[in-house]
Order: sequence, then structure tokens, then C-alpha cells
Amino acid sequence: MKFLLHFPLLKGNIGSKQKQTMSQKVTILVFSSLFVFLLTTISYSLLSYDSLWKINEFTGLSNDYGLKNNETQSLQNETESLKNQTCFRNETESLKNLRDRLRDEAEKRASKALEKCEIFSGEWVPNPEAPYYTNTTCWEIHEHQNCMKYGRPDSEFMKWRWKPNECELPIFNPFQFLEIMRGKSMAFVGDSIGRNHMQSMICLLSRAEWPIDVSYTDDFSFKRWQYSNYNFTMATFWSPYLVRAENVDSKGDLINIYLDEFDEKWTAEIKEFDYVIINGGQWFLRPIVFYEKKKIVGCQYCPRENVTHLTWHSGYRKAFRTAYKAIINLGNSKVVTILRTYAPSHFENGVWDKGGNCIRTTPFKSSETRLEGYNLELHTIQVQEFKRAEKKGVKRGLKFMLLDTTQAMLLRPDGHPNNYGHSPHQNLTNDCVHWCLPGPIDTLADFLLETLRREGLSSVPKKDFI
Repeated sequence: MKFLLHFPLLKGNIGSKQKQTMSQKVTILVFSSLFVFLLTTISYSLLSYDSLWKINEFTGLSNDYGLKNNETQSLQNETESLKNQTCFRNETESLKNLRDRLRDEAEKRASKALEKCEIFSGEWVPNPEAPYYTNTTCWEIHEHQNCMKYGRPDSEFMKWRWKPNECELPIFNPFQFLEIMRGKSMAFVGDSIGRNHMQSMICLLSRAEWPIDVSYTDDFSFKRWQYSNYNFTMATFWSPYLVRAENVDSKGDLINIYLDEFDEKWTAEIKEFDYVIINGGQWFLRPIVFYEKKKIVGCQYCPRENVTHLTWHSGYRKAFRTAYKAIINLGNSKVVTILRTYAPSHFENGVWDKGGNCIRTTPFKSSETRLEGYNLELHTIQVQEFKRAEKKGVKRGLKFMLLDTTQAMLLRPDGHPNNYGHSPHQNLTNDCVHWCLPGPIDTLADFLLETLRREGLSSVPKKDFI
């Protein structure tokens, strides 16, 4: 007890036989507790140790300084309370750890279930939270896609999402997508549906960032957009036949396509891109003269004499084969080739130039229609050539990915502009090929992001994003 000599209030107490007053007892208790507190603070850093110190010290002091029974009982009650509080904190911490562990396990199970799920088979279900942009908030909507501007009376066609049969397809997260694409680039190669797809992406990504136009030309068919904060570039390359093609006349009513020649407008550019999304379909149903080795090998829907009539099937297959050959010949393992399959048109009551229209306002159910006719043939040939190219490409270390969205888009006859893609004063045919923005084509972004994640191209967890 030598330390007590340093406290003036305690002088004369050591060794004294005189009965101590309650005031002196309290003084001793206060200063002794303070000293023990200082020692314990240096020795322990956790709050739980502070509680244990109080328990032990109060219990000991009640005996050392001869406190009255009621005072001792009071200290014992406080001791029990502190014990309970310490146990509660420990139990709370354990429950928190258990909750976090169960949440992580649930997320892993959900992720594994999604990876095993066939996301391209399902139904459209209502989504009251959509759309995620409007025709007034996105400047990249072209006139012929701006259905709301030109008076489309219904808006429910914007409020659907794709629901796979055995899982949930997450809604597109622009922040996650841009993080995955950080420092990378993506090209959309093909017809106007491919451009339609890229414009949808720009509108969806606008919630995170607007891009800067870094195009080499003013031609909207060859645009490049850069997202500066992520060093990500998107570009579109107009190539409706995927191979070299030229107009026979100024009206473009007849096209020469060279089935064995690359279209260098895109094949010479893609070596700098990380992802190349190709598509094609509708343009092969027009009048075409087919060339191979610089010679005419056939003609579709053309009045030329002494020319073999060929249907689009052969030309379509060879065009895709040549396009894949161009990519494989690059031998660039950096490039990931993505096929986004054919999106069917929905003309009813006539063909496109004979009064055909698309006036439905709700999606089909999968039981109400099916893929058939030329839609089925286009899809089949696409997928066959994709698998053929993939088999060759993987031997060279190349990666291929399939966005098989044909079935989902087949079920959306309500998503086209019809006669709401232009002024009513313009005498134009109804558009049942392209897609309104916002509209069903926005769901292609859901498929794309999930396919990228599923293929293991990103290790960024979803919970880190807004």
C-alpha cells in the first residue's frame, strides 16, 4: 500500500486503529478504482475487458473495505448486471457473425442456382419499376424509335421484365457493368438492330455516366462513345451482311454481296476491341446477287437471266462463316466474340410494304406462339455457324459467347414503333422490325451482363455496387 502515501487525503490512514468514517471509505474506493482502471486500460484494449475489470474490482473492494451488507448487495447487483451486459454483447456479436455467414451462403446458393439456370427460356412478367429512363432523359433515342414522342397511347409495353423458368434474371446494373468494362471496349457489328441495342445501352448507362463522342466520322452508322471515368469505349459498325457488299443501283433495291470477302469497315478495326457483338438477319431477305471468287454464283429475288436462283439460306450461312473467319484469323485472344441471335419482326395483316402492322399492346406467352418458318431457319443457321466457329476458335485460345435472345424477343410483338416512329403526316410504312426506346430491347442488357458475369469475366461481387 505504499502508493497511498502519494495521496494527501489518505495520510494517517495506514496502520491506524481508529475506526474509519464512511467518507474515508468512499475516498479510498474512488482512488483505488481509478488506479486499477489506469492499469487495466494499458493492459486491455477491448470493451469487454473493461466490463470484466469492473466486475472483479467491485467484488473485491466490497470485502477489503468492509462495506455494509446493503452496500455489498448493491455492488453484487451491479456485478450481475455487468455480467449480463457482457454476455449480451458477446451474443449480439455472435448473432451478427451468424447473420453475415448465412447471408453469404444464401448469395452463393442463389448465384450457383442462377449459373445452372437456362436464362433464355422463360416468360415476360410485369415490372412496375420500369422503365429506367424516358424519351426525355436520354438523348440517344433516334426519331424512328421515339414512340412516346409520336403519340403512342399505351405505356405498358415498357413495364415488363424477362423471367427465366427456373430462376430470376437480375435487372441491368449500370454501375456493375461499367466496373466490369473498366479499361475495355465493346463493338456492335451488324445491322440497325445492333445499333438499336447499343443506343439502348447508352440510355441505360446514363444513370451512371454519359459518354463522350469520340467518333472518327459524323456518320451515325460508325459511332464511338467513351465513358471517361471508366476508360470504356463502345462503338457501332454498320455491316448488315457482315461481308463486303455494294449497291447495284442508287435506290439500293438490289445488293451485291461477296460471300468470301471480309468487310474491312469492321474487320480492320476490331483488333483493338475486347468484345465484339455481331448480329444479322433481316437484310438477307431482300433482293441479292451472290458473289464468290469475284463471280456471280446466284441471285435471290432478281430478274437476271441465266443466273442460278439461290435462296438466302446458303448466302446467310456463308456470310456468317466468313465473318467468323475474319475474327479467328486475327488470332487475338483478347477479343471475345459474342453472337446476339436474330430478333424476329412482327408484321401482321400483311407484309412490311403491303399494309402490315404490329398493334398488339402486351407480350405473347410462350404457349401462344413458337419459333417457326424463316425465323426458325435464321436462328438455326446462326447458332450452327457460331458453334462451328467456337470449336475452331477455342483451339487458338479464342473465347466465344452466345446471347440466344431470339425466343425472348419473339414474344414481344408489342415492342415495335409500328406507326409511332414518325410524324402522322409522313407517308411511311409501319415499322415492326426496330424497337421502341424505352422498350423490350432494354432487356438485352440484362442478358448481356448476366452472361458476362456467368462466363467468369468479372470477379466483382454484386453487393459492392449501388
